Amino acid sequence: METLQTQTVGQIVANDYRAAQVFRNFGLDFCCGGNKTIEEAAVDKNIDPLDVKKALQGLKKNGVEQHNYNQWSLDFLIDYIVNNHHKFTRNKLPEIAAYAHKVAKVHGQRHPELLQINQEFSIMHSEILNHLEKEERILFPYINKLLEAKEKGTKADIDNFGMAADPISMMEEEHDEAGASMAKIRRLSNNFTPPEDACATYRVLFENLAGFEKDLHKHVHLENNILFPKALELERTLH
Repeated sequence: METLQTQTVGQIVANDYRAAQVFRNFGLDFCCGGNKTIEEAAVDKNIDPLDVKKALQGLKKNGVEQHNYNQWSLDFLIDYIVNNHHKFTRNKLPEIAAYAHKVAKVHGQRHPELLQINQEFSIMHSEILNHLEKEERILFPYINKLLEAKEKGTKADIDNFGMAADPISMMEEEHDEAGASMAKIRRLSNNFTPPEDACATYRVLFENLAGFEKDLHKHVHLENNILFPKALELERTLH
């Protein structure tokens, strides 16, 4: 039986999403870097692993997570990801991009980091939209085909597709890139902390960036640590 000693950070969050806030409080990556144990993740950040474990153990005293995503069927999880995280991302990307452009134009001379934030977000904006399209047009329909094949007791129709490992690996690499971009924006923005002379739009930009990063972490976690591993395992059972 796996314990906090042997489970990866991603597995811990998959079993109880409340753990995400614990790791977030310690500055530990549970989505793109979710394949590390607590000890490995903590050492990288010069944090005492015992402090992290104590915080996680405290969750058990406060009931259970409202949603156990790890127990959801894959088709339901896919629908949840598309209808919540993909929709949120598509709505927020142009809104934040407009704020970033405006704030950089008005305040960029006094705060040159805003020019870098605007450039970084602009690149990420385009890349994430392409990423969502690939998931919705190619990978997610294939996973649904696997589920249908399992239900019917047949082999999955994989004509012109191959195996899921390659597109999943590509999606994970793109997740890493998006996570790295947001980490850079976090550093440039001093953890999304606006300076004293920041106007209302400036503050709204940073609030939106913080909210976008939080949603991105959950979005990537649901795919990297739950959906993708289970899809690969399902595919193995059908071949």
